[in-house]
Amino acid sequence: MEGAAARDVLQSVVTNDVGRLAPARAVYAALLTPQGKYLFDFFLVDAGEAGAGEAALLIDVAADRAEALAQRLRMYCLRRDARVTGPAALGVALVWGGAAPAGPQAVPDPRNPALGWRIYAADPEAALTAAGARPVCRAVYDALRVAHLVPESGIELIPDDTYILEADFEALNGVDFHKGCYVGQEVTARMKHKTELKKRLVRVRIEGAAEPGTPVTFSTSSGSQFAI
Repeated sequence: MEGAAARDVLQSVVTNDVGRLAPARAVYAALLTPQGKYLFDFFLVDAGEAGAGEAALLIDVAADRAEALAQRLRMYCLRRDARVTGPAALGVALVWGGAAPAGPQAVPDPRNPALGWRIYAADPEAALTAAGARPVCRAVYDALRVAHLVPESGIELIPDDTYILEADFEALNGVDFHKGCYVGQEVTARMKHKTELKKRLVRVRIEGAAEPGTPVTFSTSSGSQFAI
């Protein structure tokens, strides 16, 4: 995203404070419906200047949600000096469990230190090699994020359904309650200050095998059963 007003546009619509952005610091945020329900989550990364003093930002979002997010953001750019450009010629490499990788486009994952760093590079595999990382399958990363209660779009985060506080966005540094207005802010603030959350993410340890989607129940000492 580029333009003199790019940061101002984002600041007015996303859940986190864009002012926290810095060359070595990403910001994790979400875009909500006016009713406060989750639509997109993404990382904002300072990409320096696009030219003529204009700010440039990388928006790191799941590939299958990128075009829908771009269309939504373009609505907020009308009559303002801000442009959502095509996808950058960059990929994302995830590195954790070792020393910080070198390079100007390696930033710590702001959700949880255990998730390591996100490296933005034209050749992610080469970036992993340069970082001395050992390749692992996607299931290893999924196990890591589940262990730290980090939700993912399309799995635990359901567009037009999930409320971000029920998905632990506050613990994941994904929402700022002091930045001022944004889309869905009133509902989110009310859930924070005036209600008690009825749902939230929890870890459940099981014995044996269970297919995804299997109902989880537990019994009390009186024999009563409850479903999660």
